Amino acid sequence: MTTMLHVDASVRGTRSLSRRLGDAFREGWLAQVSAARVIHRDLAAAAPPFVDEAWIAACFTPADRRTDAMREVLAPSDELIAELEAAEVLVIATPMFNYGMPARLKAWIDQVVRVDRTFSFDLARGDWPLEPLLAGKILVLLTSAGEFGFGPGGVREHMNHLDPHVRVASGYLGVAETFHLGIEYQEFGDARHERSVADAMAGIPGLVAQVAATVRRGALGDGARRSA
Repeated sequence: MTTMLHVDASVRGTRSLSRRLGDAFREGWLAQVSAARVIHRDLAAAAPPFVDEAWIAACFTPADRRTDAMREVLAPSDELIAELEAAEVLVIATPMFNYGMPARLKAWIDQVVRVDRTFSFDLARGDWPLEPLLAGKILVLLTSAGEFGFGPGGVREHMNHLDPHVRVASGYLGVAETFHLGIEYQEFGDARHERSVADAMAGIPGLVAQVAATVRRGALGDGARRSA
């Protein structure tokens, strides 16, 4: 059985384009992949708590020395990490907010990128002390943006702090291969936007097939990353 963790970050409901992409991918996945299991984490319905001093103190206290209060503080993190650990495929559907990620998605990342759970820290490694503890996962990043030209070579590539941030953080979530599909021009609402939506939706079946083929190959141990 292949498990997919589908994370929705948009606070919009039916108007959300990133949710539309995520829903289409999930439906295509269930249609193509036999015995598929989907865990859906809607960050708008239940926002992860922000990291605070109590969380940090609990996180950096050895597990066998934590108080009941510390364990309670880390309970949301434990739940989110368990969902991530169970999944071979991670789908993040998110809009771009102010050229970066929504606060709820950042809070989710901060809860799941956790020392001694998803990464280890050892100064014996020199200037690169962090090392992922998870491996072999596929990330499918589905995005929507109000403007355009955020991709490689685009006029706003230097303003894109969403895709690069997610990709860097995903390295500590065990992601070995990344696929990306996005919609642009939302604020313009013109023919370019309509074409961007149509192209993205038309690309979903092929993206599902690519990810399914990658899962079947099981060839994710080399740490390679790809954008599609």
